[in-house]
Amino acid sequence: MTKQERATFVINTLNEIYPEIPIPLNHKDAYTLLIAVLLSAQCTDVRVNQITPLLFAKADNPYDMVELTVEEIQDIIRPCGLSPMKSKGIYGLSKILIEEHGGEVPQSFEALEKLPAVGHKTASVVMSQAFGVPAFPVDTHIHRLMYRWNLSNGKSVVQTEKDAKNIFPKESWNNLHLQIIWYGREYSPARGWDLEKDIITKTIGRKSVLEEYIRKTSRLI
Repeated sequence: MTKQERATFVINTLNEIYPEIPIPLNHKDAYTLLIAVLLSAQCTDVRVNQITPLLFAKADNPYDMVELTVEEIQDIIRPCGLSPMKSKGIYGLSKILIEEHGGEVPQSFEALEKLPAVGHKTASVVMSQAFGVPAFPVDTHIHRLMYRWNLSNGKSVVQTEKDAKNIFPKESWNNLHLQIIWYGREYSPARGWDLEKDIITKTIGRKSVLEEYIRKTSRLI
């Protein structure tokens, strides 16, 4: 298969498996999504979804959030990890949203990435999922699978994002990045990977990845 044929196979297969695409992080608007995505850095979505109801019960908008202290925010979000940095970021960005954006989450990559603790991936998720702007946020699952599927060289998430945007149609980006995340979790994880269940990698996988998988599994027999 050519690279474009592999990309088409990925899209068609994922559309079959995931005709309906659940959003991994629970939220009700752009602000709560922004906070949830910020909290998800080096933390599972399951854990984030356990913590955000506790935080949002006290503050689900920037005006209420700045009424809390950084320490109070940190106490709530501590189970998500990196709580000192994240709590300062949540307080700081909430203050900026009030002072510079009328309490609203800005609808531009540039403005989002200027906010404390908000990087390109977080901005991409918000632009995609809150505002419907085409974006391709790359997490660990997407980075791993783009390499396994021989659609990117795996050198960096920046390169993976660039390759994904080059090969997949723009109108597919917002659904596709979520479909790949779900597929990575369910069928092509980093650990406990069963190639027999992973139809995409089994069909179009990078030769070196498939050979390494066979080597490892043959040693276990």
